[in-house]
Amino acid sequence: MTIWRAAALLARAGNGGALATVARTLGSTPVPVGTKMLVGPAGRLEGSIGGGCVEADVLEVAQAATGHGPLIRTHHLNADIAGDLGLSCGGTVDIVVEPLVQHEAFIAALEAAALAVQGTLTTALDWSHGPVKHFSPGTGDGSGAAAVLSLDRRTMIEHLLPPPRVVVFGAGHVGSAIAHAAAVAGFRVVVVDDRPEFADPARFPSTTCVVAAPVAAALAQVSIGAQDAVVIATRGHRHDAAILELVATTGAGYVGLLGSRRKQAVVTKALRAAGVPAAALERVHVPVGLPIGAETPEEIAVSVAAELIAWRRRPSS
Repeated sequence: MTIWRAAALLARAGNGGALATVARTLGSTPVPVGTKMLVGPAGRLEGSIGGGCVEADVLEVAQAATGHGPLIRTHHLNADIAGDLGLSCGGTVDIVVEPLVQHEAFIAALEAAALAVQGTLTTALDWSHGPVKHFSPGTGDGSGAAAVLSLDRRTMIEHLLPPPRVVVFGAGHVGSAIAHAAAVAGFRVVVVDDRPEFADPARFPSTTCVVAAPVAAALAQVSIGAQDAVVIATRGHRHDAAILELVATTGAGYVGLLGSRRKQAVVTKALRAAGVPAAALERVHVPVGLPIGAETPEEIAVSVAAELIAWRRRPSS
């Protein structure tokens, strides 16, 4: 269940609670803009906005917001607060704390956000004439920002963007573990395998798209672009090479291949002979995952998920 859906249920129940959103940051801060924490009548229910003094203050403010509408809390992470959080000091964070109220339009906006892949959620912070929250489906303004607090501090605009997608070729023990780890890490996940007994949706989280088809047919269904990561973890060199030959030149933002340096040399030599450009092969991560000494499928999955997160959080060019 998404935090939007949980907030909508809490609002509809009418038992109080609040949704805290990091709306603006400056300098070094514990969490990025758009991070949320759901607060119930008894305290924090889901999410975190950094812990320590900041979170304690927001929990207290959440009770006050119930009767007054949204409140903005500004925290300067000086040496004392930063020390409590285990952070480097110097950042400033603005947090919007909005009460969860039994207001149909307000709840409808939360529910729409929960169901949408992308769009824009606008929240008025002046509730003198009642709650104002509106969701517009679509691509937003393309800014890529998770949340923006208006300069006059009267409006919060949140651009909901779909998380990057990971396409895992191979649904065996390792591929399955990678798919599960990537899903837990917040990626959209597609699993492809030509064996129906492995490409079984029952083996994966309900949010995972499972494609039972040969690679060429699968690629016709799953168009791969710059916002996608590809992980190849099939049952052998021959299958890996066939997939890499088709995937290497797709423009995927990340391509990783399960295996050793020797496997890389063998596969690369074969694909170069088949006419695959050297530049397309040089960007392939082999072995896939961070070098943490992983051995079991679960350990390998952790190393791969960590490398995918590093790719996802890379600085914008």
